Amino acid sequence: MRLRLISVASRMPRWVEQGYHEYAKRMPADLPLDLVEVPLATRGKNADVARLMRREGEQMLAATQPGDRIVTLEVTGRSWSTEELAGHLDTWRLEARNVNLMVGGPEGLAGEVAARSDQRWSLSALTLPHPLVRILLAEQLYRAWTILNRHPYHK
Repeated sequence: MRLRLISVASRMPRWVEQGYHEYAKRMPADLPLDLVEVPLATRGKNADVARLMRREGEQMLAATQPGDRIVTLEVTGRSWSTEELAGHLDTWRLEARNVNLMVGGPEGLAGEVAARSDQRWSLSALTLPHPLVRILLAEQLYRAWTILNRHPYHK
C-alpha cells in the first residue's frame, strides 16, 4: 500500500518542502507517503477558471490507478480526530489499496475529482493555506501511524 498526496500547487517555499519531507521520511518503508504535484494553471485576468479546474482535475485523476481509494480534502467533508484518522489508516492498510489524498487548487477540487471520492475529509472549518495543508497532512499521517504502532511520538 502507498499513500499519495496529489496536490494542485505552484512551487512551494523551501520551508514547506522541508516540513513536508521531515514527516514523509518518518513513514515506514511499508507505508510510504509520496507527493504528486499537479501544476497550478496560470490564472490571468480573463481566465476560464472552470476550464482550468477541469484540466487540473483530469491531471489529478490521471495520477491515480484503477482500484485506488480516493480521499478528497474538502471543507464540506467530515472532520476526523487523529484517533479516527488512525482507524481509517488501519482500515486502508487492511484493504491493501493505494490511497490518494486529493488537494485542489485555490478554487477547490474539480467536480470530476469530488465525484470519484470514496471519502471526503475536512481538516478544519478554517480556510488553510496549501503550504500548511501539505505539512499538516504529512504530520497527521505520521502521528496516526505512531498511534497504531504504540510509538511514543503521539504521547
